Amino acid sequence: MTIGFNMKNNKDIAITLTNVSKKYLIHHEKPTLMERLIKRENEEYLALQKINIKIRTGERVGIVGLNGSGKTTLLKIISGISAPTTGRVKTIGKVVSLIDLAAGFHTDLTGLQNIYLNGMLLGMSKSEIKNKLEDIISFADIGRFIDTPLFTYSQGMQLRLGFSIAVYSDPDILIIDENIESGDQNFQVKSFKKISELIKKNKTVVFASHRMDLIRKMVTRVIWIDKSKIIADGPVKKVVSMYETQ
Repeated sequence: MTIGFNMKNNKDIAITLTNVSKKYLIHHEKPTLMERLIKRENEEYLALQKINIKIRTGERVGIVGLNGSGKTTLLKIISGISAPTTGRVKTIGKVVSLIDLAAGFHTDLTGLQNIYLNGMLLGMSKSEIKNKLEDIISFADIGRFIDTPLFTYSQGMQLRLGFSIAVYSDPDILIIDENIESGDQNFQVKSFKKISELIKKNKTVVFASHRMDLIRKMVTRVIWIDKSKIIADGPVKKVVSMYETQ
Protein backbone atom coordinates (compact mmCIF):
# COMPACT_ATOMS: atom_id res chain seq x y z
CA MET A 1 0.00 0.00 0.00
CA THR A 2 1.30 3.44 -0.94
CA ILE A 3 0.31 6.67 0.75
CA GLY A 4 0.43 9.61 -1.62
CA PHE A 5 1.81 12.89 -0.32
CA ASN A 6 0.02 15.45 -2.46
CA MET A 7 1.61 18.72 -3.53
CA LYS A 8 -1.06 21.33 -4.22
CA ASN A 9 1.43 23.44 -6.19
CA ASN A 10 5.08 23.50 -7.19
CA LYS A 11 5.83 26.81 -5.49
CA ASP A 12 8.89 26.84 -3.23
CA ILE A 13 9.98 23.31 -4.11
CA ALA A 14 13.59 22.78 -2.91
CA ILE A 15 14.15 19.24 -4.23
CA THR A 16 12.60 17.54 -7.25
CA LEU A 17 13.36 13.99 -8.41
CA THR A 18 11.65 12.92 -11.62
CA ASN A 19 11.70 9.23 -12.68
CA VAL A 20 15.12 8.76 -11.07
CA SER A 21 16.74 5.34 -11.38
CA LYS A 22 20.24 4.23 -10.45
CA LYS A 23 21.87 1.15 -11.91
CA TYR A 24 25.14 -0.47 -10.86
CA LEU A 25 27.12 -3.16 -12.66
CA ILE A 26 28.31 -5.94 -10.37
CA HIS A 27 31.61 -7.63 -11.22
CA HIS A 28 31.77 -10.89 -9.29
CA GLU A 29 35.44 -11.49 -10.03
CA LYS A 30 38.39 -9.66 -11.52
CA PRO A 31 38.27 -10.04 -15.32
CA THR A 32 41.17 -11.67 -17.16
CA LEU A 33 42.87 -10.02 -20.13
CA MET A 34 40.90 -12.23 -22.52
CA GLU A 35 37.62 -11.31 -20.81
CA ARG A 36 38.48 -7.63 -21.22
CA LEU A 37 38.92 -8.15 -24.96
CA ILE A 38 35.57 -9.84 -25.46
CA LYS A 39 32.07 -8.84 -24.47
CA ARG A 40 31.54 -9.94 -20.91
CA GLU A 41 28.25 -10.39 -19.09
CA ASN A 42 27.85 -8.31 -15.94
CA GLU A 43 25.04 -8.47 -13.43
CA GLU A 44 22.98 -5.30 -13.17
CA TYR A 45 21.68 -4.06 -9.86
CA LEU A 46 18.94 -1.43 -9.66
CA ALA A 47 19.57 0.56 -6.49
CA LEU A 48 16.68 2.93 -7.25
CA GLN A 49 13.73 2.49 -9.60
CA LYS A 50 11.65 5.38 -10.99
CA ILE A 51 11.74 7.59 -7.89
CA ASN A 52 9.49 10.66 -7.97
CA ILE A 53 9.78 13.05 -5.02
CA LYS A 54 9.09 16.73 -4.37
CA ILE A 55 10.25 18.36 -1.14
CA ARG A 56 9.26 21.88 -0.16
CA THR A 57 11.65 24.54 1.10
CA GLY A 58 11.87 24.21 4.88
CA GLU A 59 10.35 20.74 4.92
CA ARG A 60 11.83 18.02 7.13
CA VAL A 61 11.70 14.60 5.48
CA GLY A 62 12.80 11.27 6.94
CA ILE A 63 13.94 8.36 4.79
CA VAL A 64 13.41 4.88 6.27
CA GLY A 65 14.08 1.38 5.02
CA LEU A 66 16.13 -1.73 5.66
CA ASN A 67 19.84 -1.91 4.85
CA GLY A 68 20.29 -2.14 1.09
CA SER A 69 16.89 -0.60 0.34
CA GLY A 70 18.39 2.41 -1.47
CA LYS A 71 18.37 5.10 1.24
CA THR A 72 22.01 6.15 0.98
CA THR A 73 21.94 5.98 -2.83
CA LEU A 74 18.98 8.36 -2.78
CA LEU A 75 20.79 10.79 -0.46
CA LYS A 76 23.92 10.71 -2.63
CA ILE A 77 21.89 11.53 -5.73
CA ILE A 78 20.13 14.44 -4.02
CA SER A 79 23.53 15.67 -2.77
CA GLY A 80 25.11 15.46 -6.22
CA ILE A 81 27.69 12.94 -5.01
CA SER A 82 26.28 10.39 -7.45
CA ALA A 83 24.45 10.93 -10.74
CA PRO A 84 21.26 9.06 -11.64
CA THR A 85 21.41 6.55 -14.46
CA THR A 86 18.11 7.90 -15.76
CA GLY A 87 15.78 10.67 -14.67
CA ARG A 88 16.27 14.26 -13.49
CA VAL A 89 17.27 15.87 -10.19
CA LYS A 90 16.74 19.54 -9.38
CA THR A 91 17.74 21.32 -6.17
CA ILE A 92 17.35 24.99 -5.27
CA GLY A 93 20.02 26.51 -3.01
CA LYS A 94 23.25 25.29 -1.42
CA VAL A 95 23.20 21.55 -0.70
CA VAL A 96 25.46 20.28 2.09
CA SER A 97 25.77 16.58 2.74
CA LEU A 98 26.63 14.91 6.05
CA ILE A 99 27.00 11.52 4.35
CA ASP A 100 30.80 11.40 4.15
CA LEU A 101 32.07 13.97 6.61
CA ALA A 102 35.73 13.31 5.79
CA ALA A 103 35.26 13.93 2.06
CA GLY A 104 37.55 16.73 0.92
CA PHE A 105 39.90 16.34 3.88
CA HIS A 106 43.65 16.01 3.28
CA THR A 107 45.29 13.90 5.98
CA ASP A 108 48.69 15.61 5.67
CA LEU A 109 47.19 19.04 6.36
CA THR A 110 46.37 20.34 9.83
CA GLY A 111 42.84 20.60 11.15
CA LEU A 112 42.99 24.37 10.66
CA GLN A 113 44.14 24.02 7.04
CA ASN A 114 41.42 21.47 6.41
CA ILE A 115 38.78 23.88 7.70
CA TYR A 116 39.78 26.34 4.98
CA LEU A 117 40.07 23.62 2.32
CA ASN A 118 36.78 21.90 3.15
CA GLY A 119 34.97 25.18 3.76
CA MET A 120 35.88 26.47 0.30
CA LEU A 121 34.78 23.17 -1.24
CA LEU A 122 31.39 23.81 0.42
CA GLY A 123 31.20 27.24 -1.18
CA MET A 124 32.42 29.41 1.68
CA SER A 125 34.71 32.38 1.03
CA LYS A 126 37.95 32.83 2.95
CA SER A 127 36.51 35.80 4.81
CA GLU A 128 33.38 33.82 5.73
CA ILE A 129 35.52 30.97 7.06
CA LYS A 130 37.65 33.41 9.04
CA ASN A 131 34.56 34.99 10.61
CA LYS A 132 33.20 31.58 11.65
CA LEU A 133 36.55 29.97 12.49
CA GLU A 134 36.28 30.22 16.29
CA ASP A 135 32.75 28.78 16.23
CA ILE A 136 33.81 25.89 13.97
CA ILE A 137 36.79 25.01 16.16
CA SER A 138 34.81 25.34 19.38
CA PHE A 139 31.95 23.17 18.13
CA ALA A 140 34.32 20.47 16.84
CA ASP A 141 36.05 20.37 20.24
CA ILE A 142 39.41 19.45 18.71
CA GLY A 143 41.45 21.44 21.23
CA ARG A 144 45.21 21.58 20.70
CA PHE A 145 44.97 19.09 17.81
CA ILE A 146 43.64 21.84 15.53
CA ASP A 147 47.25 22.62 14.52
CA THR A 148 48.31 19.00 14.01
CA PRO A 149 48.00 16.91 10.81
CA LEU A 150 44.70 15.14 10.28
CA PHE A 151 46.34 11.69 10.22
CA THR A 152 46.82 12.06 13.98
CA TYR A 153 43.05 12.42 14.49
CA SER A 154 40.77 9.65 15.62
CA GLN A 155 37.73 8.83 13.48
CA GLY A 156 35.55 10.61 16.02
CA MET A 157 37.64 13.79 15.82
CA GLN A 158 37.40 13.80 12.03
CA LEU A 159 33.64 13.27 12.31
CA ARG A 160 33.27 16.24 14.65
CA LEU A 161 35.40 18.51 12.48
CA GLY A 162 33.59 17.55 9.27
CA PHE A 163 30.19 18.08 10.88
CA SER A 164 31.19 21.43 12.32
CA ILE A 165 32.41 22.78 8.98
CA ALA A 166 29.27 21.53 7.22
CA VAL A 167 26.71 23.05 9.59
CA TYR A 168 28.52 26.40 9.75
CA SER A 169 28.63 26.63 5.93
CA ASP A 170 25.02 27.93 6.05
CA PRO A 171 23.33 25.29 3.83
CA ASP A 172 19.89 25.73 2.31
CA ILE A 173 19.44 21.96 2.07
CA LEU A 174 21.00 19.63 4.65
CA ILE A 175 21.34 15.93 3.80
CA ILE A 176 21.96 13.71 6.83
CA ASP A 177 22.82 10.01 6.78
CA GLU A 178 22.65 7.71 9.78
CA ASN A 179 26.46 7.81 10.19
CA ILE A 180 25.98 10.92 12.32
CA GLU A 181 24.72 8.54 15.00
CA SER A 182 28.16 6.91 15.20
CA GLY A 183 29.57 9.75 17.29
CA ASP A 184 29.68 9.65 21.09
CA GLN A 185 26.59 10.56 23.10
CA ASN A 186 27.68 14.12 23.89
CA PHE A 187 28.44 14.81 20.24
CA GLN A 188 25.10 13.38 19.14
CA VAL A 189 23.21 15.63 21.56
CA LYS A 190 25.15 18.69 20.40
CA SER A 191 24.76 17.73 16.73
CA PHE A 192 21.00 17.32 16.86
CA LYS A 193 20.68 20.57 18.82
CA LYS A 194 22.56 22.33 16.00
CA ILE A 195 20.37 20.66 13.39
CA SER A 196 17.31 21.86 15.31
CA GLU A 197 18.67 25.42 15.09
CA LEU A 198 18.96 25.06 11.30
CA ILE A 199 15.42 23.71 11.11
CA LYS A 200 14.16 26.85 12.90
CA LYS A 201 15.85 28.90 10.15
CA ASN A 202 13.61 27.20 7.56
CA LYS A 203 16.37 24.99 6.15
CA THR A 204 15.30 21.93 4.17
CA VAL A 205 16.38 18.71 5.88
CA VAL A 206 16.46 15.15 4.52
CA PHE A 207 17.39 12.61 7.18
CA ALA A 208 17.88 8.84 6.79
CA SER A 209 17.89 6.71 9.93
CA HIS A 210 16.98 3.33 11.41
CA ARG A 211 16.01 5.02 14.68
CA MET A 212 12.29 5.69 14.67
CA ASP A 213 12.55 7.79 17.84
CA LEU A 214 14.72 10.28 15.96
CA ILE A 215 12.51 10.12 12.89
CA ARG A 216 9.45 10.93 14.99
CA LYS A 217 11.28 13.79 16.69
CA MET A 218 13.04 15.41 13.73
CA VAL A 219 10.76 15.18 10.69
CA THR A 220 7.21 15.95 9.58
CA ARG A 221 7.05 13.57 6.63
CA VAL A 222 8.44 10.10 6.00
CA ILE A 223 9.37 8.28 2.79
CA TRP A 224 9.70 4.51 3.12
CA ILE A 225 11.95 2.82 0.56
CA ASP A 226 12.10 -0.93 0.08
CA LYS A 227 13.94 -2.86 -2.64
CA SER A 228 14.78 0.38 -4.46
CA LYS A 229 11.17 1.61 -4.69
CA ILE A 230 9.01 4.01 -2.69
CA ILE A 231 6.51 2.00 -0.66
CA ALA A 232 4.90 4.90 1.22
CA ASP A 233 5.25 8.66 1.43
CA GLY A 234 3.23 10.65 3.92
CA PRO A 235 2.70 11.77 7.54
CA VAL A 236 5.18 10.49 10.13
CA LYS A 237 2.77 8.60 12.36
CA LYS A 238 1.09 6.67 9.55
CA VAL A 239 4.20 5.72 7.55
CA VAL A 240 6.28 4.79 10.61
CA SER A 241 3.43 2.60 11.85
CA MET A 242 3.34 0.83 8.48
CA TYR A 243 7.11 0.40 8.50
CA GLU A 244 7.26 -0.98 12.03
CA THR A 245 4.47 -3.51 11.41
CA GLN A 246 5.72 -4.80 8.04
